[in-house]
Order: sequence, then structure tokens, then C-alpha cells
Amino acid sequence: MLGVRHHGPGSARAVRGALDAARPAAVLIEGPPEADALIPLAADPGLRPPVALLAHAVDEPGRSAFWPFAEFSPEWVAIRWALRHGVPAHFIDLPAAHTLAWEGGEGREGEGNEQEGNEHEGNEREGKGEENTAADPQRADDGRDGAEQARVDPLAVLAEAAGYDDPERWWEDVVEHRGPGERDPFAPFGALEEAMGALRERYGVGGHSRDLVREAHMRLRLRAARKEFGDEVAVVCGAWHVPALRARTTVTADRSLLKGLPKVKADLTWVPWTHHRLARSSGYGAGIDSPGWYGHLFHAPDRPVERWLTKVARLLREEDRIVSSAHVIEAVRLAETLAALRGRPLPGLGETTDAVRAVMGDGSDVPLALVHDRLVVGDVLGEVPESAPAVPLQRDLTRQQRALRLRPEALERELELDLRGDTDAGRSRLLHRLRLLGVDWGEPTRSRGSTGTFRETWRLRWEPELSVRVAEAGVWGTTVLGAAQAKAESDATAARTLADVTALAEQCLLAGLPDALPVVMRILADRAALDADVGHLAQALPALVRSLRYGDVRGTDTGALAGVAAGLAERVFVGLPPACTALDTDAANEMRAHVDAVHTAVGLLAETSTATGSGTGGRAGGGVDGGAVTGAGHGDLRGRWRAVLRVLSSRDGVAGVLRGRAVRLLLNDGELGSEEAARLMGLALSPGTPPADAAAWIEGFAGGGGGLLLVHDERLRGLVDGWLTGVPAEAFTDVLPLLRRTFAAYEPGVRRTLGELVRRGPGGQVAHEAVTPGFAAEPDTGRADAVLPVLRLLLGLDGQAETADDNHLVEVGT
Repeated sequence: MLGVRHHGPGSARAVRGALDAARPAAVLIEGPPEADALIPLAADPGLRPPVALLAHAVDEPGRSAFWPFAEFSPEWVAIRWALRHGVPAHFIDLPAAHTLAWEGGEGREGEGNEQEGNEHEGNEREGKGEENTAADPQRADDGRDGAEQARVDPLAVLAEAAGYDDPERWWEDVVEHRGPGERDPFAPFGALEEAMGALRERYGVGGHSRDLVREAHMRLRLRAARKEFGDEVAVVCGAWHVPALRARTTVTADRSLLKGLPKVKADLTWVPWTHHRLARSSGYGAGIDSPGWYGHLFHAPDRPVERWLTKVARLLREEDRIVSSAHVIEAVRLAETLAALRGRPLPGLGETTDAVRAVMGDGSDVPLALVHDRLVVGDVLGEVPESAPAVPLQRDLTRQQRALRLRPEALERELELDLRGDTDAGRSRLLHRLRLLGVDWGEPTRSRGSTGTFRETWRLRWEPELSVRVAEAGVWGTTVLGAAQAKAESDATAARTLADVTALAEQCLLAGLPDALPVVMRILADRAALDADVGHLAQALPALVRSLRYGDVRGTDTGALAGVAAGLAERVFVGLPPACTALDTDAANEMRAHVDAVHTAVGLLAETSTATGSGTGGRAGGGVDGGAVTGAGHGDLRGRWRAVLRVLSSRDGVAGVLRGRAVRLLLNDGELGSEEAARLMGLALSPGTPPADAAAWIEGFAGGGGGLLLVHDERLRGLVDGWLTGVPAEAFTDVLPLLRRTFAAYEPGVRRTLGELVRRGPGGQVAHEAVTPGFAAEPDTGRADAVLPVLRLLLGLDGQAETADDNHLVEVGT
């Protein structure tokens, strides 16, 4: 009986030494028996830890459980020893078929469905929006499962008895930092068995009631192995279980505990795992704080502290920190001194961390964060060979990853794609298809360079639970393309709002699903014809217009999309003015967001039409199936939209925030001069306007980057300043939140400049001050001329003959 702690390098070394000494005829390992057929794959060089056994219910792939293994896991060492010596190896824990059914909510006959089992990460049921946890067969052994009722932590009890206040430190001192004795390789296991036996006598199952069922099954499997192989059998399991497996029970009693267990059909395979997921901070119950440190302890042939601190020094040098050999020597001395002062047999992670902070980090914790992420935890991702069982969708995904040179990695990284190239375009389609299937390997992010539609930026990170998502998505098809197409059609049928359908149309274009687009467009046209809510139409239009632009770079026929977009725009133009009247504050702010979105969409739609020379719908008549209305042409959309904005800017029943926003948009487009804008602002801020309405008008006009308007237009700034100083004291408190929200959104530099300009007052001088520091009476053209070469270079004019545009550059420089 080799009682171990999961993922412990000291336990792993002790198991290897005990097996070498005992040479058993068979090795029994804690784990799901259905995985026996997968054990031979551990000899494949392509199966590189960390890996995990993944079990999922065939009829409900989202119901799943993992059994992780690292190179320093005692169970993995036992499997590799058995394969290397040609010895049969078998898993003996409760079958995954029972574990998944039990945790999935299917009660046992004659019992309530108790949910006090050991939770395990990675089991989420997206369909119901709830987290479904499956039993973690390794968690109870460490006694840290965080269940509702009080449970015994074996390590904490033993550490307290030994005078330690930290169970982890006690375990490292007595096991992880000490190998098995040279004379008696079984001594560590005998001591642990005796300690756990005393704990089981005192606390029984220690609150882990489900362990009774698991241990009954393990005893039955042990009896069967002894009948087949005799007493030369080694059992590698959690130390907590050893006393129960030694107990004298009858076969009848054990079978009675297993009677009536629920059962589902389960499939098992190997999947890649990561050191991040082995870390306890990730939520995995039988995890460890420092998998990278434990891996180092397991592989270091000698002098582990010196080797570890050398790794730390190498990492810090790569990050351009000055770390010399003398730093390493002093850090080793300090770590050893700290261990001696603290009564430890060997410097542990705490001592080495303190030494790194003091010697290599100059007392700062900043480099420690890097050391923790890259070394203490690590970013190692395991690998699984192609010969491992997998759903057809996973095989197709693996093939495409290899063809596109898009390797899964545990470390988060950014990927810049240029969609004009075939490889990057294929990567984009694959990532978008996976997102459509709920496999969020990549997350789109804002590009730091070009903002064109030919460029995409993704943030990639492969998480082990994505293997579960792939298994779940396998119900939609056997290939990524087929599954994504089927999922898109199903989502379009089940979509609840028009905006959901337009977003789905956008996803179909991004994912390159031309066969799914007709179904989505038919549903979109039907929804658009029946939906009379202007807010819904306004929400749907931007995504549809963006899709037109995506179609250009991806070579997709977007004629049908153009027709629907034009129809939606026309209906928004007609219905928006009535929909903007008699709104309360919250509704007005929501409608303001719709107005901004439609304004941007109309501009893009007109640009797309100009660039492509298309008509309304891209096909004869410009009509759309389902009754969506189309207009005369995209070229006149801007004019009709501006007419709508003029109506909003002057209609009395429209909320102030919307009227102010309409004036601002017209001013930005050059449809209003500053004189006209000042006139409208003067009307809105007249004494007859309630202060709250006037403040809302200012919020609509000046919000969202409007500070620069006030900086450069003295008349508008004077109107706002004059109104603000004239607000009655009793009303000022009411309008202050609106004003604070508006001006707090400005950049600090804009706020500072506005304050200085207001302080200077009309005419540019401050009372009691002849000249304000930093401001001259006239522009300094000499300093402006010095900026011209740089501005010409930035604007792409470098090397060209000087033109009249230099006059504008002089103004910009000034």
C-alpha cells in the first residue's frame, strides 16, 4: 500500500523507489477503471505531461470530469514504471460512469441526492447557465475540498500535532524535501499509513461520506487483483484511503454500498493540461500552489536550491535586470541561513523567495510576480498524440491547427492577422468559427496598429476545459466548418431579438459561412419586417453595416446584406423622431447611444456604397424578401439622416440630451456652422430653460470628446460659461451630477486647458495678471515652423513639394 499525496514530487520519488524494490506483479492506481485502455498511450513519446484523463457523458458532453497528472504525480510515475517493466496496470477508483451520473443530479435509489461530493473544475453546463461539478477523485485525499459541512484536513491535523502552523510547510519538510530511506524504501509509506490510521480512528470518514462508496469499489478491485496476481500487488492511492483498504470487510458489505448507483454512458480520453490548472488558485481542489517548483524538485538530480536560484537569475536577466553570479551565490547562502533559523531540513519555496526578494530584487516584490508566474507556477502545456481517442470534431480541429501553424499554448499571447494573406485569413475564419461554437480559444481585441478591416488582433490562450467545449460542439458536426454552419442556423432560428440575428449575420461573414448566410438573412428579413421598435432597428443596423465592410476584404457577396441594411436605415429615419419624444432620463440616454450608433453606421454604409458603386440592394429592384423597405440609393442616406438630425435638434418634445447630441453630430459633419450651433446653444441655455434640461443639452452636445470644441470655439465656451455662472444656487446642486459626468469624461489635458481658458476670461488675459505662464499674446510662428518637418513626415508628405496645405500645418503646429 503506497499512500501518497497527489502531485507531490517527494511522493513520486518514494513510489518509484518502492516499486523498484518490490517488483510487483501488478500495479493498481486510483483512477476511473474505464481508462485502463488508455494506459498504454502513456508510453507514447507524444503524450507529454501535464495531461489529464477527461471523462464526459456521451449524451451530455458538458457533464465531465478531469483526472490530472503531472510528471511529478505519483500515479503517473506508477503508470510509467508499469509500462517500462511490462507489468499490468489498472485503475481501481469508482467508475466515471457513476461519478458523472451522481454529480449530474441523478439520485441514488432509496437515497436523497446528496451534493457533498468533491468538486472539480471544468464542468460547466452552459445551456442552463449553472455550474455542474463532477466528483474529483483526488480532492478528498488532501482534505481541502471547501464543502459546506466541516471536514477534516488530515495535513492540518498532523502539522498541528508536529508543532507547525502551516500544513504545506510541514508536508514539504517531512516528505517533499526528503527522499525514501536508502535502507527501507517503504518507511515513508508505513509512517503515513500509521498517521492516517490514527486519524481515521479518531474522525471516521472525516466528513467525506462519499469516500465510503469509492473505497468499497477499490476493495472489490483489489480482491480481484489478488485472486489473479497473488499478493504481489502494489496499490498507489491517496494516503487517506489506505486504512480503509486495509480494513477487513465482506464482499457482500462492499457490494451493498455500490448497489443502486446511478450510471451514464461515458467516454474517456487524454487531453492536454497546464501547470496553471494544477495550481490550487485556479479552483482545482487537489491542486498545488507551486507546480513549477515541484517539477523542479522532482527533476533536479542534486543541489535543488542552487539550480532553482540559477533559473531565477536567468529569467531576470532575460527581462533586462542586472543579476550576476554573485547575486546567485549570496541568494543561496541567505536561503540556507533562513532554513537553518527556521528549523527546516532544506530551504523551501518560502526561503528561496525571501532570498530572491532581498538579494536579486533589492527588497521589491515586483520581480517576484514574474518569478511566480513563469517559474513557481509555470506556463507548461502538455501534449497528446494523434493516436489518442477523440471526437471527430477534435481531430478536424487538430488538423487545421497544424495546417495553419496555429499551435495551442498555455501562455497568453497576441496574434496579429493580415487578412489579405491566405494563411492569416484561414486563421481568422477558424477562430471565429470556434467562437461561434462556444470554444473561446481566441478573443478579438483592438489592434494597436492599423484600424483597417484587413487587420485583426486576437488574444489567444488554450485552457484545458476547451477540450470539453469541443466535445460539446461535436453534436453539431464532424468538422469545424460543418459544425459552425449548423450552429449558426440553429442560433438564427432561436434568436429572440433582431439585434441577435444581425450579430449572427456578422459572425457568419467573419467565420466564412456562406452556406449559412441565406438562412440567417431570410430570418433577418422576416424579423426586420415585423419589428416596429426603433430601438431594436437601431441596435441591429451597426452590426449589419460592419458586415458589409468585412465582406470586402473577405471576398464575400454582401448584396443581400446591403439591401437589408438600406431598408433598416430607412425605417430608422422614419421612426426615430417620434420615438425620441416624451422620454425619461434613462430612456433618453439609451436612445442617445442608438443615435450615435446609427450615425456611425450611416457613414459607413454611404462609404461602402461609394467604394463599390452599388445600388440599394446589390440586386435588381433592391427589394428584400420578407417585406423590408429599401430606399432610392445609398448615396442619399447621409442627406436624409442629416435631415432627421435637424428635426431632432429643434423639436420641442425631444429630450435635451438628444437635441444637444443632434447639434453636435451636425456640427461635426459640417452641416452646421459655429454661428448656427452657437444660436441653438443660446436657445437651449436661455433663462427660460429649466437648469436640468439645459444641463442635459450640454451633456449631449459636449459629451464624448466635445471638450476640444469648447477649447477651440470661444463663443461656445462663453455661452456654457455664462449659463453656468447664472444657474441659481438652489438649482446648481441638481445639475451638478450631470455636469460632473460630462466634464469628468474629458482627458486631463483638456480639462486643464479649459480651466485655464476660463480663468483667462474673454480677450485672453487674467484679471490682475498681465500674461499667463504658458500662453503668449500671439502665436509663435517660429516654433510652429520647427514642427513642420515632423508633421509632413507623419502625414506622408515628406519629400514632396511644399503646397498650400502647409498653411494648415502651421495652424496645427501653432
